[in-house]
Amino acid sequence: MKKQLLIACMVLVLMPALFSCTKGFKEMNVDPINVVNTSSDKLLAPALVSSIWPGMSRNRSFNNELMQVTVSQSDGDNSTFRYAFRTSMSDYLWNAWYVQLTNFKQVDSLARTAATPNASYQGIGKIGRAWLFSNLTDIYGDIPYFHALEGDQGNVTPAFDRQKDIYLDLFDQLEKANDLLAKGDAIIESSDPVYKGDISKWRKFGNSLYLRLLLRISGKAEVAQLCQDKIRQIIEDPAAYPIMTGNADCARLLWSGGTSSTDPYTSPYVNGIRTQDFRSPSICSFFLDPLIQWSDPRVVSSTPYGYGSIGRLGIAQASGGGWFGVRSGYLPGQADPKGCYFQSYDNSSSGGTKSLQQSSLTGIIMQYAEVQFILAEAAAKGWISGNTKDYFYQGMASAINYWVPDFPEDTASADFDAHLDLLSDGGFMWDDNASLDDKMEMIHIQKYYALFLTDLQQWFEYRRTGHPVLPKGGGLSNGGVMPARLVYPVYVQAANPVNYKAAVAAQGPDEINTNVWWQKP
Repeated sequence: MKKQLLIACMVLVLMPALFSCTKGFKEMNVDPINVVNTSSDKLLAPALVSSIWPGMSRNRSFNNELMQVTVSQSDGDNSTFRYAFRTSMSDYLWNAWYVQLTNFKQVDSLARTAATPNASYQGIGKIGRAWLFSNLTDIYGDIPYFHALEGDQGNVTPAFDRQKDIYLDLFDQLEKANDLLAKGDAIIESSDPVYKGDISKWRKFGNSLYLRLLLRISGKAEVAQLCQDKIRQIIEDPAAYPIMTGNADCARLLWSGGTSSTDPYTSPYVNGIRTQDFRSPSICSFFLDPLIQWSDPRVVSSTPYGYGSIGRLGIAQASGGGWFGVRSGYLPGQADPKGCYFQSYDNSSSGGTKSLQQSSLTGIIMQYAEVQFILAEAAAKGWISGNTKDYFYQGMASAINYWVPDFPEDTASADFDAHLDLLSDGGFMWDDNASLDDKMEMIHIQKYYALFLTDLQQWFEYRRTGHPVLPKGGGLSNGGVMPARLVYPVYVQAANPVNYKAAVAAQGPDEINTNVWWQKP
C-alpha cells in the first residue's frame, strides 16, 4: 500500500513538468533567423554571384593555361599548360554549377507559382540555366539535363542526355525567356547585381547568349541550316529579338567591394587569392607579344594618344624593365624567369598600373564584343548581310573600350580612324581579299582577347574552330593535342554507375581526347 501511494504521489508531481515540456513545443522549435520559405528575389543574387566565381577560378587555373594566356613556371607534374592535369580537375565546376542550377530552377518556378506570378524572374531563371547548362555540356559532353535537379523528388541517379538534345532544348528555353521578358514585369533592383533590375538588358543578354550557342553547334551538318536560319532571323528582327548594342549591355557583375571582406560583391580575386599567389603565373608570350606589337592600349599606356592607366589589364613589367612573355609548352627546366605577370597591387594613383586583382571589371558573363565577332563570322560565311569588316572593327573597339574607357567604342566617331591607324601600325588590319580561313584567324585572334577572363569560352572556341593558331612547345604532353573535354567526376562514376556507363557507351571513352558531339565530324 505504501509503495502504491508513493508511485501515485510521484506521478502527480511529474505531471505538470511533463505538460510543460510539450506546451508550445512547435513554436519554440521554429528558428526565427533561418527562413523556411523563400522567393525568387531572395535567390537570384546569390545564384549569380556563386555562378560567376567558379568560372573565374577555372578561367585562371585551367583555361588561361591551356589557351596560352598565362603559363606556370613550375616544372612539376600535372601542369595544365602541358596538357597534363589530374582527373580531380573535373570535380569543381560540376559540383559548383549543378548547385546553382538548382537555385536558377527555383528562381523560375517560385516566380511561376507565386501569388502574383512574375514573368521576368521566370525568364531570368531560364537564362541562368541555359548559361550554366551550356557551359557544363561544352566541358563534359553528355550530361544529366532533362531529369537533373530532381533530388527533391527522389531522383539522385539521373540519366545522361545527349548533347544534341540538350542544345535543342536550350534553344527552346531561350525562346521562352525572350517571350517572358518581353512582358516587362518589374523586379526588385537589389535582387539583380548584374543589370540592376533592367529587364530590357536581360532580354538582350538572353538573345546574345542564343547567338553564342547557335554558332557553337553550327558546324554540325544535321543542324547547320537550322542555326544559320535562326542567326539570320535574330539579326533581321531586332524588335522581336533584341541583342546587345554596346558595352553598357555587357552581362557582368561589377565588383563594388574593393578590398573589403564584408561587401557581398567583393571580387573573389581579392578574398579568395593571396596577393603573392595572384601574380605567380607568368603571362604567356602568345598573349602579350601581339598587344605590344600593336601598341594596344590595354597594355601600353605611353601611346601618342596618351591613354591613362585606369582600367587597363594590369600587366607588370618584368624586373629590369621591358615587357617579357614566357613561351608556353617549354621543356622542363627551360622556363624564362623574367616573365611579366598580372598585378595584384594598385599603383595607378602614382602613374603606374591598376591592379587586375582589384579591378571591378572581372566578373564577366558575356561581353558585347563577343556578339560582334559572332556576327563577323556569320557575315564572312555569308549567313547574314552586313559588312564583315565593320563587325570586326566594332568588336575590336568594344573589346578595348571595356578595359580602356578613353578608347572610342563608336567606330563611326571622328577619332576612331586615328586610333585604328595607331593599332594598324603594329601590322594588324582587316583584309577583305583574304581566304576564309585567314579571315577566321583574324576574327578569332581578336575574339580571343575579347574573351579574356570569360570562364572557359576561349577553350570552347578553339576546340570549335582551331583558331587562333597556338604554337606548340616541345614540352607538351598528350601528344601535343589540345584536350577536348574534362572527364566525368570520379564520384559520379561510383554514385551513378548505370547511367555513367550508358553515357560512355554513347559518347565514347571517358577520356580528355574524346570529342563532344559538336566537335565530331
